Amino acid sequence: MADPNRLNGWDADWSGLRVVVTGLGLSGFSAADTLIELGARVVVVDGNDSEENRQRADTLRIVGAADILLGAGQQDQLPLIDGEAPELVVTSPGWNPRQPLIAAATDAGIPVWGDVELAWRVREREGRRTAEWLVLTGTNGKTTTVSMAESMLRAAGLRALAVGNVGTPILDAIRDPQGFDVLVVELSSFQLHYTYTMSPLASAVLNIAEDHVDWHGSFEEYQAAKARIYERTRVAAVFNADAPVTMRMVEDADVVEGCRAIGFTTGVPARSMVGLAEGLLVDRAYLEDRANSAIELATIDDVGEVAARHNVANALAAAALVRAYGVPADAVRDGLRAYQPGDHRIQAVARRDDILWINDSKATNPHAAAASLGSFRSVVWIAGGLSKGVEYDALVAEHADRLRAVVLIGANTDDLEAALREHAPDVPVLPASVRDTGGAGPSDASTGSGVRVMAQAVELAAEAAQPGDTVLMAPAAASMDQFASYAQRGNAFIEAVRGLMERPAS
Repeated sequence: MADPNRLNGWDADWSGLRVVVTGLGLSGFSAADTLIELGARVVVVDGNDSEENRQRADTLRIVGAADILLGAGQQDQLPLIDGEAPELVVTSPGWNPRQPLIAAATDAGIPVWGDVELAWRVREREGRRTAEWLVLTGTNGKTTTVSMAESMLRAAGLRALAVGNVGTPILDAIRDPQGFDVLVVELSSFQLHYTYTMSPLASAVLNIAEDHVDWHGSFEEYQAAKARIYERTRVAAVFNADAPVTMRMVEDADVVEGCRAIGFTTGVPARSMVGLAEGLLVDRAYLEDRANSAIELATIDDVGEVAARHNVANALAAAALVRAYGVPADAVRDGLRAYQPGDHRIQAVARRDDILWINDSKATNPHAAAASLGSFRSVVWIAGGLSKGVEYDALVAEHADRLRAVVLIGANTDDLEAALREHAPDVPVLPASVRDTGGAGPSDASTGSGVRVMAQAVELAAEAAQPGDTVLMAPAAASMDQFASYAQRGNAFIEAVRGLMERPAS
């Protein structure tokens, strides 16, 4: 059996390597397509025999030698390739280590990589420039931060792209014919679990809060996966000075000799930090006389319309990453001014009768919802969904005094309701009337019940809201119990609000 751990570089001999790719989503398709191009012998496994997966399977069969195994049960056993055991498994991030196929590979001593590990190994290719990697993780704020960093890098005249968990598969960027100067890589805890040799120029952890306990098995394992991002960092390990756990992660990491610890804070920065001073984002890290001076990077107003504390922190983290690459201060400012926030993250949808409607469907856990709730004074909160094993007591207790009312969505909101009874007993709780998904999971969205739930939730919120309130859809839970994705959930909210706005004002 060949040892894939010895393969490094696009031009290494990948030909004939027997590889199982698990999952046929964006990252799985990209991994399979890449491995076929490298000459590997590929089998793709996915338990979902959907029309979309069949179309992707047909595409892979056209481009090269690949067997595609779709349907229930296919993911439960490790397939043979040409009658022999596979030499490598490349897994999509949603597949946890306890899944039977992954566990079987591990027990057999077969390496299990994620697409990020594969991308790191094939990033160098003769005749093409090799991009530097700036990598980032955290419980919340990742997509905002990598998008800000991308904008800063582009303002400096660099060819840069935000990739990874942000939506663009990293292997698609690696194979881009023009290449890139810098890739800003958003990494989930799932992806980091299956990444082993990455050695980025700079790395960062934004924050840590309980999330994905169901996937990792415990909060400690989730935290350990996040901490892996600092391993082998070469220039700057960026931590959140307002979240000391991230500093301890840096202290425990095995970084490259000479790598610096750089903090970011929404307070006044100490030496070797970036932070705030008199309404300015300033740098006391990437200059010679950092003991006595600082460089102005931008103003609070440059951060954008919603310059909430967590968004300023995101901007500072992005600045710390790109400054490690050498981006000048004026490009940080220009990049922030050019940055356009993505959909579904504290997205203003409408304002009427002095009531602001905000879509934060991307708030898929309590930590993210806390950032949203903390940005507004009086809130009608639309919340609920797939909880992923987290608790809501701390979230509700911290923000109970902001709540005008709570509208519940989600197939099972028992834990959230219990927290509301305990910590906000006087706040009206209004369940949306259409809540039964029949256990169908994401496919239930196709029947329209998720859309009906959201329409009912918006109606209830409109009845509860008063002038000066914000109706905030920040579910503090994943979407897959009633919607295909957080984006579909957010779009359902937007459409329901627009329908409400089309009626005559009260």
